[in-house]
Amino acid sequence: MGLPAQPSIHASAVLAGPRALLLRGPTGSGKSRLVLAVIEAASAGLIPFARLVADDRACLQAVNGRLLVRPVETLCGLIEVRGLGIRRLPFEPVAMVGMVVDLGAADAERLPPWRPAIIAGVAVPRLAVAPGVDPMPYVLATFTTTGAERVPSPSVQADIRRAVAAPEVNLWLSNP
Repeated sequence: MGLPAQPSIHASAVLAGPRALLLRGPTGSGKSRLVLAVIEAASAGLIPFARLVADDRACLQAVNGRLLVRPVETLCGLIEVRGLGIRRLPFEPVAMVGMVVDLGAADAERLPPWRPAIIAGVAVPRLAVAPGVDPMPYVLATFTTTGAERVPSPSVQADIRRAVAAPEVNLWLSNP
């Protein structure tokens, strides 16, 4: 028996270490390419572990204040490789999302204020990557560097409280 039918979003996900990266962005922005790059980085020892969770379509579910991601049942273990077509990879059936990476994000900044993605009422760290910029160095930096603690401004804190208190609003259905 397979996974129950759930609404899905246009996104990919890769387990990188203990948590998944949820990759959002328009068609052709490089979500599948980034999944493959993260898996290759794990093979090279740059990050501890990586495995495909979902490509192109992902199911999200908030459980006990955490965001879980699963592949759409019909796409389990499949990834599109531009120029090669649909390929098969080992995959994880479920993972906890640790970061959202928005590819082609118009709001990407050099020194961004801390503002999480609110998905199904769960606040998740967000990395906004500008259009045309290779996201891999930034993704690797999340594993190899530490940052100064950033505290959201009072207005951002209020926005987060409102969004988390109203999880029925499907803020995750569209990319910012």
